[in-house]
Amino acid sequence: MANGIITKVAGPLVIAEGMRSANMFDVVRVSKQRLIGEIIEIHGDKASIQVYEETSGLGPGEEVESTGAPLSVELGPGLIGSIYDGIQRPLNEIMKVAGNNLTRGVEVPSLNHKKKWHFVPLVKKGSVVRAGDVIGTVKETNAVVHKIMVPNKMEGTISFIKEGDYTIDEVVAVLEKDGKKQDLTMAVKWPVRVGRPYKKKLSPDILLTTGQRTIDTLFPIAKGGVAAVPGPFGSGKTVVQHQLAKWAAADIIVYIGCGERGNEMTDVLNEFPELKDPRTGNSLMERTVLIANTSDMPVAAREASIYTGITIAEYFRDMGYTVALMADSTSRWAEALREMSGRLEEMPGEEGYPAYLGSRLAQFYERAGRVIVNGSGDTEGALSVIGAVSPPGGDISEPVSQATLRIVKVFWGLDASLAYKRHFPAINWLTSYSLYTDQLENWFSENASPDFMKLRGRIMSLLQDESELQEIVNLVGMDALSPTDRLKLETARSIREDYLHQNAFDPVDTYTSLKKQVLMMRAILLCYDKSVEALESGANVELLVNILVRERIGRLKYEDEKKVDQEFESIQAILDKEIKDVIERSGD
Repeated sequence: MANGIITKVAGPLVIAEGMRSANMFDVVRVSKQRLIGEIIEIHGDKASIQVYEETSGLGPGEEVESTGAPLSVELGPGLIGSIYDGIQRPLNEIMKVAGNNLTRGVEVPSLNHKKKWHFVPLVKKGSVVRAGDVIGTVKETNAVVHKIMVPNKMEGTISFIKEGDYTIDEVVAVLEKDGKKQDLTMAVKWPVRVGRPYKKKLSPDILLTTGQRTIDTLFPIAKGGVAAVPGPFGSGKTVVQHQLAKWAAADIIVYIGCGERGNEMTDVLNEFPELKDPRTGNSLMERTVLIANTSDMPVAAREASIYTGITIAEYFRDMGYTVALMADSTSRWAEALREMSGRLEEMPGEEGYPAYLGSRLAQFYERAGRVIVNGSGDTEGALSVIGAVSPPGGDISEPVSQATLRIVKVFWGLDASLAYKRHFPAINWLTSYSLYTDQLENWFSENASPDFMKLRGRIMSLLQDESELQEIVNLVGMDALSPTDRLKLETARSIREDYLHQNAFDPVDTYTSLKKQVLMMRAILLCYDKSVEALESGANVELLVNILVRERIGRLKYEDEKKVDQEFESIQAILDKEIKDVIERSGD
């Protein structure tokens, strides 16, 4: 144990002398109030400590005590449904101890050490196991079976294992190797800044279905992929993340509120327990871990909250689950880095952010991926990361947005003007992109439709053409356009309003399966193709633009999944009849 004395306090930064035997990233307890801190720099026997709690009232001469261990999270049954702060202290338990005001130096265990869990063994006495193997399960909630794994760097023969009710500290199995015995409990600790190991990283060639048409069709994210959602205030970042948390094809959701306003975080804490999980019909909290670190909590704890969240997410990935992590927002996390860098008097980079901002962001995002997890089998797990970015004034040329764009493969650019027009999700189809599209081509043709990429390509090119034609219309008016261009504009409007616009609060429209997405695209493009053919046969463009079937196509998104095939066939028949009528009327 290294004990030092405080020589300087500068906001969340404390400098202590006499810390020669301490190590980098050791957790320390500062002063008699036992505030939690972490060593981030050492020069000789002087240690710079970032303190994760309010430091007002601290002064030189007070004692600092090192715990000798890095900042770690406790992993085991009891994580699901919990609400933590940035350093994995359970907020519900703190409230019981300290009331509504978060007092300093509160020491509360991350997991409940008294609760008994029913452990069911999956291996027998005499089985040979290695790190990552699942030795038993615990039914944590109705939606999640918690798998108890052999801890990292351990292997041997099981000499004792028994079904029963245990606390997370009680021995559930004994591992024997070379005459040495090791007790296995249900909980393990893991340092947050170290990524959990795996056997092999796989190619991101499976879609993470979200049921959001703009995302799945135009800018898809792969399982184990990384995406950024930058956008100004009020453009709908939080709603996009809520929709992904609810509908993405993920078994576990980890939601990090990093430096967001208190009222936004309160909304999340109130809404998540109310949101119905479409898989089970119960509360979404039954497969969610929440980390709440609001803007009025100490700045330094934001830095830890991102790592705490991704370590918990990796733990569930190692069980073979598909995990989706939402970080809202990495801009606030970067502000914490900037604050600490300034206090340490480091040479600033662009706009005062530290020069290592890009590498820190990369370290975080590269922990995502679809992997073969450790253990005897070839179990697959995936961790997808979706990070919201809040650029000041929506200006994505600022350093955090630019550093993020260099790392992530999917960019869903939210647009304030679309949000102002009440077009949600307000993802701008002209500036957004996904670099997973080529890798997902085979997956789409096998699981959605052989011509899925062709349909998508046509939709994209019509939207591109619309933006060019709109400039002409703004300059010289609609009358300057040729009949073919008029049809293009009308079709693009249908794509925007009937396909890309999606109502998160409508029970049917909130989620669209890939099969329905394909039929909706086909209906819009079929109407366009038939209209172009009719034009060539001498049809009147005004009559074509106003055919009644367009309204049926627009209402297709509100059609129940079971009836959508029937409705599509009905639209086809009506379309043929109406186009025929238009040609005849034009001839007359």
